[in-house]
Amino acid sequence: MGKIFYILGKSSTGKDTIYKRLLAERELGLKPIVIYTTRPIREGEHQGEEYFFTDEEGLDRIRSSGKLIEIRSYDTVFGIWKYFTADSERIRLEQENYLMIGVLDSFHAVREYYGRDRVIPIYIEVEDGERLQRALDRERRVKNPAYQEMCRRFLTDSQDFSEERIQAEEIERRFFNEDLEECLREIRKFILQYR
Repeated sequence: MGKIFYILGKSSTGKDTIYKRLLAERELGLKPIVIYTTRPIREGEHQGEEYFFTDEEGLDRIRSSGKLIEIRSYDTVFGIWKYFTADSERIRLEQENYLMIGVLDSFHAVREYYGRDRVIPIYIEVEDGERLQRALDRERRVKNPAYQEMCRRFLTDSQDFSEERIQAEEIERRFFNEDLEECLREIRKFILQYR
Protein backbone atom coordinates (compact mmCIF):
# COMPACT_ATOMS: atom_id res chain seq x y z
CA MET A 1 0.00 0.00 0.00
CA GLY A 2 1.46 3.34 -1.08
CA LYS A 3 2.09 6.32 1.16
CA ILE A 4 2.01 10.07 0.71
CA PHE A 5 4.86 11.62 2.68
CA TYR A 6 3.68 15.13 3.39
CA ILE A 7 6.29 17.84 4.07
CA LEU A 8 4.90 20.72 6.09
CA GLY A 9 6.07 23.55 8.29
CA LYS A 10 6.21 27.31 8.53
CA SER A 11 7.54 29.46 5.69
CA SER A 12 11.32 29.58 5.14
CA THR A 13 12.06 26.29 6.89
CA GLY A 14 13.60 24.77 3.76
CA LYS A 15 10.60 22.71 2.70
CA ASP A 16 11.10 23.32 -1.04
CA THR A 17 14.78 22.39 -0.91
CA ILE A 18 14.06 19.25 1.12
CA TYR A 19 11.21 18.32 -1.24
CA LYS A 20 13.43 18.62 -4.34
CA ARG A 21 16.31 16.73 -2.76
CA LEU A 22 14.10 13.84 -1.62
CA LEU A 23 12.45 13.56 -5.04
CA ALA A 24 15.88 13.32 -6.66
CA GLU A 25 16.88 10.30 -4.55
CA ARG A 26 16.25 7.14 -6.59
CA GLU A 27 16.50 4.89 -3.56
CA LEU A 28 13.38 6.51 -2.08
CA GLY A 29 11.41 6.16 -5.33
CA LEU A 30 9.00 8.99 -4.50
CA LYS A 31 6.71 10.59 -7.08
CA PRO A 32 5.62 14.23 -6.74
CA ILE A 33 2.12 15.46 -5.99
CA VAL A 34 1.93 19.05 -7.15
CA ILE A 35 -0.84 21.36 -5.94
CA TYR A 36 -2.47 24.27 -7.76
CA THR A 37 -2.45 28.00 -7.18
CA THR A 38 -4.08 31.09 -8.67
CA ARG A 39 -1.16 33.30 -7.63
CA PRO A 40 1.24 34.54 -10.31
CA ILE A 41 4.30 32.50 -11.09
CA ARG A 42 7.43 33.80 -9.34
CA GLU A 43 10.85 34.29 -10.83
CA GLY A 44 12.61 30.91 -11.08
CA GLU A 45 9.42 28.82 -10.77
CA HIS A 46 8.21 26.46 -13.47
CA GLN A 47 4.71 25.28 -14.40
CA GLY A 48 4.03 21.83 -12.92
CA GLU A 49 7.09 21.80 -10.67
CA GLU A 50 6.43 24.02 -7.66
CA TYR A 51 2.72 24.41 -8.53
CA PHE A 52 0.27 24.10 -11.35
CA PHE A 53 -0.43 27.79 -11.98
CA THR A 54 -4.02 28.44 -13.02
CA ASP A 55 -6.77 31.03 -12.82
CA GLU A 56 -10.33 31.15 -11.46
CA GLU A 57 -11.68 29.42 -14.58
CA GLY A 58 -9.24 26.55 -14.10
CA LEU A 59 -10.27 26.26 -10.47
CA ASP A 60 -13.96 26.23 -11.49
CA ARG A 61 -13.32 23.39 -13.98
CA ILE A 62 -11.65 21.27 -11.29
CA ARG A 63 -14.37 22.07 -8.77
CA SER A 64 -17.16 21.14 -11.19
CA SER A 65 -15.38 17.87 -12.06
CA GLY A 66 -15.68 16.80 -8.40
CA LYS A 67 -11.90 16.38 -8.09
CA LEU A 68 -11.25 19.21 -5.60
CA ILE A 69 -9.84 17.78 -2.34
CA GLU A 70 -9.20 21.05 -0.49
CA ILE A 71 -8.84 24.77 -1.10
CA ARG A 72 -7.40 27.66 0.88
CA SER A 73 -7.64 31.40 0.21
CA TYR A 74 -5.13 33.95 1.44
CA ASP A 75 -5.78 37.67 1.51
CA THR A 76 -2.31 38.85 0.48
CA VAL A 77 -1.05 42.36 -0.11
CA PHE A 78 -1.53 41.55 -3.84
CA GLY A 79 -5.13 40.33 -3.51
CA ILE A 80 -6.75 36.94 -2.90
CA TRP A 81 -4.58 33.97 -3.83
CA LYS A 82 -5.96 30.44 -3.75
CA TYR A 83 -4.08 27.19 -3.26
CA PHE A 84 -5.75 23.84 -3.75
CA THR A 85 -5.26 20.10 -4.09
CA ALA A 86 -7.06 18.06 -6.72
CA ASP A 87 -7.44 14.32 -7.11
CA SER A 88 -5.66 13.15 -10.22
CA GLU A 89 -5.28 10.01 -12.29
CA ARG A 90 -1.53 10.56 -11.79
CA ILE A 91 -1.94 9.49 -8.13
CA ARG A 92 -1.88 5.68 -7.96
CA LEU A 93 -1.40 4.80 -4.30
CA GLU A 94 -1.79 1.10 -4.99
CA GLN A 95 1.43 1.27 -7.05
CA GLU A 96 3.60 4.18 -5.88
CA ASN A 97 4.78 6.26 -2.92
CA TYR A 98 4.47 10.04 -3.19
CA LEU A 99 5.90 13.23 -1.78
CA MET A 100 3.82 16.33 -1.22
CA ILE A 101 4.43 19.74 0.30
CA GLY A 102 2.01 22.15 1.94
CA VAL A 103 0.52 23.62 5.09
CA LEU A 104 -1.37 22.18 8.07
CA ASP A 105 -4.86 22.81 6.65
CA SER A 106 -4.09 21.05 3.38
CA PHE A 107 -2.34 18.22 5.23
CA HIS A 108 -5.50 17.70 7.29
CA ALA A 109 -7.75 17.59 4.20
CA VAL A 110 -5.43 15.28 2.24
CA ARG A 111 -5.17 12.95 5.23
CA GLU A 112 -8.96 12.89 5.58
CA TYR A 113 -9.34 12.17 1.85
CA TYR A 114 -6.74 9.40 1.47
CA GLY A 115 -6.70 8.06 5.04
CA ARG A 116 -4.55 8.46 8.15
CA ASP A 117 -2.53 5.34 7.45
CA ARG A 118 -1.58 6.57 3.97
CA VAL A 119 -0.59 10.21 4.64
CA ILE A 120 2.55 10.52 6.77
CA PRO A 121 3.64 13.96 8.08
CA ILE A 122 7.21 15.22 7.81
CA TYR A 123 7.17 18.37 9.93
CA ILE A 124 10.13 20.74 9.38
CA GLU A 125 11.17 23.28 12.02
CA VAL A 126 13.65 26.16 12.13
CA GLU A 127 14.19 28.65 14.96
CA ASP A 128 12.07 31.76 14.28
CA GLY A 129 14.97 34.25 14.12
CA GLU A 130 16.78 32.06 11.59
CA ARG A 131 13.56 31.56 9.64
CA LEU A 132 12.98 35.32 9.42
CA GLN A 133 16.55 35.88 8.23
CA ARG A 134 16.17 33.20 5.55
CA ALA A 135 12.94 34.82 4.35
CA LEU A 136 14.60 38.23 4.20
CA ASP A 137 17.62 36.86 2.34
CA ARG A 138 15.34 35.16 -0.19
CA GLU A 139 13.35 38.36 -0.81
CA ARG A 140 16.52 40.38 -1.32
CA ARG A 141 17.56 38.03 -4.15
CA VAL A 142 14.48 38.64 -6.32
CA LYS A 143 13.98 41.50 -8.73
CA ASN A 144 10.87 42.89 -6.98
CA PRO A 145 11.02 42.04 -3.27
CA ALA A 146 7.66 41.74 -1.51
CA TYR A 147 8.62 42.53 2.07
CA GLN A 148 5.07 43.21 3.24
CA GLU A 149 3.93 39.79 2.00
CA MET A 150 6.97 38.17 3.61
CA CYS A 151 6.03 39.73 6.96
CA ARG A 152 2.37 38.77 6.59
CA ARG A 153 3.32 35.14 5.96
CA PHE A 154 5.74 35.08 8.88
CA LEU A 155 3.12 36.39 11.32
CA THR A 156 0.33 34.20 9.96
CA ASP A 157 2.48 31.09 10.44
CA SER A 158 2.43 31.57 14.21
CA GLN A 159 -1.33 31.04 14.20
CA ASP A 160 -1.48 28.47 11.40
CA PHE A 161 1.17 26.28 13.06
CA SER A 162 0.28 26.75 16.72
CA GLU A 163 1.26 23.93 19.08
CA GLU A 164 -2.43 23.20 19.68
CA ARG A 165 -3.05 22.68 15.97
CA ILE A 166 0.06 20.51 15.53
CA GLN A 167 -0.98 18.33 18.46
CA ALA A 168 -4.57 18.11 17.18
CA GLU A 169 -3.17 16.60 13.95
CA GLU A 170 -1.16 14.13 16.05
CA ILE A 171 2.14 15.16 14.50
CA GLU A 172 4.71 13.67 16.82
CA ARG A 173 7.94 13.49 14.82
CA ARG A 174 9.68 16.77 13.95
CA PHE A 175 12.78 17.40 11.88
CA PHE A 176 14.90 20.40 12.85
CA ASN A 177 16.54 21.96 9.77
CA GLU A 178 19.54 23.66 11.30
CA ASP A 179 21.92 21.55 9.19
CA LEU A 180 20.33 20.56 5.88
CA GLU A 181 22.37 17.40 5.30
CA GLU A 182 21.69 16.08 8.82
CA CYS A 183 17.99 16.90 8.46
CA LEU A 184 17.85 15.04 5.13
CA ARG A 185 19.60 12.00 6.64
CA GLU A 186 16.99 11.82 9.41
CA ILE A 187 14.10 12.19 6.95
CA ARG A 188 15.51 9.52 4.61
CA LYS A 189 15.78 7.09 7.52
CA PHE A 190 12.21 7.94 8.57
CA ILE A 191 10.82 7.33 5.06
CA LEU A 192 12.70 4.07 4.57
CA GLN A 193 11.19 2.57 7.73
CA TYR A 194 7.85 2.47 5.84
CA ARG A 195 9.19 0.18 3.12
